[in-house]
Parts: sequence; C-alpha cells; structure tokens
Amino acid sequence: MKRLNVAFFMLLAAANVSSAHDEYRSRADKHAPAGLMGDHLHAPGEWMVEYKYMNMYMDGNRAGTQRLSDSEAIDFGATSNPVTNRMASPNNMTHEMHMVHIMRGMTEDITLYAMVMLPSITMDHTRGPMNPAGGGPGSLFTTHNSGFGDTTIGALIGLYTDSNDDVILNLGGSLPTGDIFRTTSIPSGGMMEQPMPYPMRLGSGTFNARPGITWKHYFDFGSFGTQFQTDLPIGRNYRGYSVSDEFRLNNWYSQLITDNFTTSIRVENLWRTNYDGADPMSPDSMISTNVESFRGGYTLNLGLGAAALVRGHLLNVEFVPMLHQDLNGIQLETDWSIVSSWSKSF
Repeated sequence: MKRLNVAFFMLLAAANVSSAHDEYRSRADKHAPAGLMGDHLHAPGEWMVEYKYMNMYMDGNRAGTQRLSDSEAIDFGATSNPVTNRMASPNNMTHEMHMVHIMRGMTEDITLYAMVMLPSITMDHTRGPMNPAGGGPGSLFTTHNSGFGDTTIGALIGLYTDSNDDVILNLGGSLPTGDIFRTTSIPSGGMMEQPMPYPMRLGSGTFNARPGITWKHYFDFGSFGTQFQTDLPIGRNYRGYSVSDEFRLNNWYSQLITDNFTTSIRVENLWRTNYDGADPMSPDSMISTNVESFRGGYTLNLGLGAAALVRGHLLNVEFVPMLHQDLNGIQLETDWSIVSSWSKSF
C-alpha cells in the first residue's frame, strides 16, 4: 500500500509540474520583447508564422561619444585619420525592415526556423567641398536602396526545462541573399557612378554564424530573461571585405497585467567590431560611411514594450531609444528604433 501511495503522489507532482509548465507558456509573455528572437520552442508538429516590422532612425554624426553637427562632421572628416567626407557627409538615415519568420517544432527539444528579410534604407546627405556637383550647406541629396536582405535559418535546442525555466541554444546562421553592390550617380549630380556605401548595402555578402543562448524564468506574475546573441561573418565576401562581428547581451523583465496582456522593459548591450578588408571601389576620402575602421563601437539601448494575446494571435510592440553610444571614428548615431510583430501558432 505504501508503494502505491508513493507512486500516486509522484504522478500527482509530475502532473502539477506539467500543468504549471503549460500555463506559464500560454500567457502573453511566452515570447521575449518584440526586438528579440530565438527565445522559445514549439511542440512537435506545431508551426508558427510571424510578420515583424522594424524601423530604425539615425540622425546626426558622432565621433566617439561627441555629437557633431552636419557642418562639424564635414570639417571633422578633413582632419580625421583617414581623411573622409570630402565628397559628402551623411546627415540622417531611416532603416526599415520587413521580416517573415516561420518556425516548426520537430521534437520536444528542437525547433527549426527560417526568416526572410526585406530592408528599405534611405539616407540624406550634405555634399562636401570636393564634390563635382558643388558643396556647401544647401547642397543636399538623398539616396535609397531596397530589396531582399540576407536569409536567416537555424535550430533552437532546448538544453534544460522545468516548470519555471527554459535554457535554449540557438544554432543559427545567415545566407548571403542580400545584394551588396549597387551603384548610383545621385551624390555627384549625375556626373559619375559610384557604389552605395556600406550601411546602405542590403546584406553582408558572406555566410554568417549566429550562435546564441537564452535563459527564461517564469513567475506567477511575470517573467525575466537573458540572452547572448552573436553574428559572425565567415571569411570575406566577393567585394573583399567582411562586416562587423556583432555581440548582443540582452536582459528583460515582463510584468503581467493580465494573462493576456504584459508590459516589458529591456536593456541591450551591443558591441560591433570594425570591418575587415575593403571594397576597392569605396575610397575612404569620399564619405565616412565608406571607411572600414569607422564601423565599430558600443551602444546601450533601452526597450519599452507591450504584448497582447488575442484569440491565439500574439501582438508585440517595443520602442527602443538609445541611451549611450561610443563609436569608432565618425558615424551616424542611432537615436531610436521601433519594432512590432504579429504571430500565430497552429
């Protein structure tokens, strides 16, 4: 009889753990804030479809932590090493991204995913003193580039789970499907063709490894998580360079208002290295966005978000202002971004 009682209580305890596990992961905080991915698994045979939109706005130049006016950026470029901004200086940039994300649970511990990205990039400039179209504060122009970006694929692997915790390994990577070489004659007023500068190119041109790891912990009233994510180009692309190594450390807390509505706060640390190599058709003296040693730096961001679960549809939004930036050389500073998404599992 004692053995039967022990077995009964063990089964009851296991059922309670399973119930708590399912309950926590069916709330509005089952996903991380909108600016993050790779944080959750799906049951075997379950699909998830997601549309995500991101808009990042960059206004004004910065050298290190010093903010520069448009005229100061051109003057600063004349004395920097290397000398730059002789043809033009960037003023501001809007980087929009449309993303279609598909996930499928293969086993209890393995979920596969793929994501197609469609960037749209617009940058405003002031012509510099050596521009054949003439320079000066009133000589402005705008360039635009859009199309398919790089495609992300990967597998999420559950390393550990209990009623309150998930530890998930992200074995991801990206495929070089984004165009990295388009030319324009707009900067010179139609007098010469030149390649788009690095920040206006649609992809990396390389296969990139994107390993990461996430830990999430659930409470009755909310959840918190931490994620370390990387983006590491493998070798150089056919233009002779590789983009930045990227390292992101995120920590967030989600507070339930109800089981179907949550708010969140997130702190992001982002480190980028300078580019390796150089595109031979992108001379440094033309514009600072051509300079490979002006691509790295550190950024501290704050994310303020909310998510709602409505009849099985998860709506997620996050506003991300920049708190601090320390950039290598002269670069456009990031002011803010906004990310929103819709997803449905079936």
